[in-house]
Amino acid sequence: MKIAIVNGPNLNLLGKREPHKYGSTSMTEILDNLRAAFPHVELTYYQSNHEGDLIDCLHRLGYQTPVDGIILNAGAYTHTSLALADAIAAIPVPVVEVHLTNIFSREPIRHTSLIAPVCRGSISGFGAKVYQLALSSFMS
Repeated sequence: MKIAIVNGPNLNLLGKREPHKYGSTSMTEILDNLRAAFPHVELTYYQSNHEGDLIDCLHRLGYQTPVDGIILNAGAYTHTSLALADAIAAIPVPVVEVHLTNIFSREPIRHTSLIAPVCRGSISGFGAKVYQLALSSFMS
C-alpha cells in the first residue's frame, strides 16, 4: 500500500512553530514513527507553502504517480481554498483531512473547512497522532 502525506503552509516549521499549540514533534519524527508502526506501508511526503504547488502535487498523486490514499493537512488553505477543494474532487484517490489542533475550538474562521466535503473524512485535535489515525483509516 502506498500512502502520501501532503502538508500545506507553515507545516515545514512543525516542532518549532508555536509548540504550545502544534507540539514539539518534527515532521521527520512523525514520519519515522509512522514508518516504524506501519512497516508494510510505503509512505511519501510532500510539503509546500504554495497553493498551486499543492494542487499540482494532488494532480500528480491522482494520475501520474498514483497512490492508494492521501493524508492532507492543508493548514490555513483548509478554510480559504476552493481551488484545493476542486483539486481533491478531481482526483480518484481518497483523501483524509487532518489538523493537529481542534479547528472547532479555534477562531471562528477556522470552523469551516472548504475541503471536508470532498474528503473521505476529517481528523483534528489529537496533535501528531492525527497522522497515525488517518493512516489507520486506510487499513480498514
